[in-house]
Amino acid sequence: MRRTHSDIARTICIAAGAATAVFAGALAVSANTLFRFALDSQYGKSMLRQSPSDDPERGRLMNSGEAREAGMWFAETKQPVTITSFDGFTLHGWLFDPDCVNPKPHLYAICCHGYTGEPAEMAKWAHRFARLGFTVLVPAQRAHEMSEGRYTGMGWLERNDLLNWIHLIIESDPEARILLHGNSMGAATVMMTVGDPRLPRNVVSAIEDSGYASVRLQFIDTVRAMFHLPRLLAAMCVDAAGLVCKYKAGYDFNDASSMEQLRHATIPMLFIHGDADTFVSPRFLDMNFNACSSLDREKVLVPGADHVMSSAVAPDLYWRKVERFVRRTFKL
Repeated sequence: MRRTHSDIARTICIAAGAATAVFAGALAVSANTLFRFALDSQYGKSMLRQSPSDDPERGRLMNSGEAREAGMWFAETKQPVTITSFDGFTLHGWLFDPDCVNPKPHLYAICCHGYTGEPAEMAKWAHRFARLGFTVLVPAQRAHEMSEGRYTGMGWLERNDLLNWIHLIIESDPEARILLHGNSMGAATVMMTVGDPRLPRNVVSAIEDSGYASVRLQFIDTVRAMFHLPRLLAAMCVDAAGLVCKYKAGYDFNDASSMEQLRHATIPMLFIHGDADTFVSPRFLDMNFNACSSLDREKVLVPGADHVMSSAVAPDLYWRKVERFVRRTFKL
């Protein structure tokens, strides 16, 4: 029997519809898997279940001479502190007294660790600030170390947690003057917090090291690198995972933008990135810096430094910039 043009058209439509359905189904499965892999701490194969000791880069970061000394100080002097998050989780942190003679009163620093990390990896930064006379708080981000929570917010949910930690300090010392510092996801937490209209005036200045411009852009980069996908397909998968995240964790990847938050920032900011960063693209340094509305802002691109390795690759440059910024903005 000879097939008519209408029969052929109908066959093509059915095949196209079937292909579309298969693609949509595969995209949905991929999106859910990506969400669980990246953000769900209860998923058996989640990145959040990775031990920080399994990361050789983090091991190098924590085992240099200064880092080793700071790690011993961290373990010997840490004091536990807890708060309850806006959504009912118990969040843990570690508090440290100033490590200098005659520290100025009312100085506080909060140091935020990165994705899959733990407070101990911030020991070097905490010790530096303690020696400058700051009382230092190092929180464990939600779903990390001892802090509760199933899903990580990549900085977006954590900005609410950081605001709660800030208020805990202010409640104990209304004259507190606070420095914020974050690495990687902790840097995104800091950037998303400084642009929040609820930020208290007690926060004097902030430093971000190796932060991404937005969760969506970071995940697109990560998916492309891990699965060798073209950008369009990676973006489709990430956007679909963002919808899953909105349903399960309460936020969309488009919400979680450091750049958008920085457009509302007014406090002094220091931006740092390594130009050899293979995890969070160095292009985000300029994107974040240019988006920031603060009149007082500085940026440092460290040659040869991989992700969060600037302080190890170029310690003299790094700490000169950081300490000069801190002393200037706090008038020390």
